[in-house]
Amino acid sequence: MRVVIVTESFPPDINGVSHCALQTARQLVARGHDPLVVAPATSAGAADDTADTLSPCPVVRVPSLPLPGYPQVRVALPSRRLAAALSAHQADLVHLASPFVLGARGMAAAVRKDLPTVAVYQTDLGGYARTYVGMGEATAWRRIRAVHAAADRTLAPSTAALTDLVAHGVPRVRLWPRGVDTDRFRPALRDAALRRALAPNGELIVGYVGRLAPEKHVELLAGVCGLDGVRVVVVGDGPSAGALETALPGAALLGRRTGDELARIFASLDVFVHTGPLETFCQTVQEAMASGVPVVAPAVGGPLDLVLPGRTGSLVRPGDDAAVRDAVWAMAADPGLRAAYGAAGRAAVQGRTWDAVGDQLIEHYEEVLAERTAVAA
Repeated sequence: MRVVIVTESFPPDINGVSHCALQTARQLVARGHDPLVVAPATSAGAADDTADTLSPCPVVRVPSLPLPGYPQVRVALPSRRLAAALSAHQADLVHLASPFVLGARGMAAAVRKDLPTVAVYQTDLGGYARTYVGMGEATAWRRIRAVHAAADRTLAPSTAALTDLVAHGVPRVRLWPRGVDTDRFRPALRDAALRRALAPNGELIVGYVGRLAPEKHVELLAGVCGLDGVRVVVVGDGPSAGALETALPGAALLGRRTGDELARIFASLDVFVHTGPLETFCQTVQEAMASGVPVVAPAVGGPLDLVLPGRTGSLVRPGDDAAVRDAVWAMAADPGLRAAYGAAGRAAVQGRTWDAVGDQLIEHYEEVLAERTAVAA
């Protein structure tokens, strides 16, 4: 099967869309399929990118500009490269990863060429548009609906996202969750030396991993910073990094970490906290669970599918810093509870590997192609 993956983000970018697009390409290659990725260039003028060593397949880069207020995010500019890539690759199907700008153009090009399309909804684009470009949420949803309504199938990462899409009039929506690398993220990587370096007085280590951006509301960890015997560790970068140095007194801001180093950090935490209310899935929650770490997350969006309160962690009211603090404090006081939550979390994600999720994706592709064939007949 020849598949063109049109994605709004791709490595070396670090975010959920980028990671999922990379894993999709890897799964296709591993099964003997022939993918091609089309993505924004990673820096101004770098239309011919050389930073694609992680990709298992060819990558076509289109010119892009930084998103105002968040230069780490690139927005693709109009380019003939997209349509040319679809033709040159002789695509059987077009996979649109979180389509909004480049993906919308990919959808239009696929429709013109009468190619089957699978659109993956992954980002709360309404919330992001409101936060970064001043677009009203209703306006963003009109664009989302227009793009996804043209797809043969839309894949939602969680039941909350699926419900939201259907409520906004998006047709042909099915569930497709995200995988987790249970070999990379595992409890055995807990590192005593790293723990001593992060918490030299034996403090409980409470961690956040992700982008440091306004919509993530990492400042909600301020109350946790004030707890006796607790050390907050923040991993990631983004436009809020400077402000968080002031907002989170005593916290260790480690910046961007990846790969095996990130896996060691995850496994060395005592509690993982996610604070953002706009997650359609929340991959870092799965990575914490795979690492055997109990989770505190907002009771909204993707975490509702991932965290089982009283078994793998706690769900708290979104935006409530006191609720975050109290949930962490309850776990801090009970090592046995933390251990039980961590073990249950690890067990819960054992069947959610990228291989398993890749099998599900191929089934969606095959069903879409079969439906197209039936209509043509």
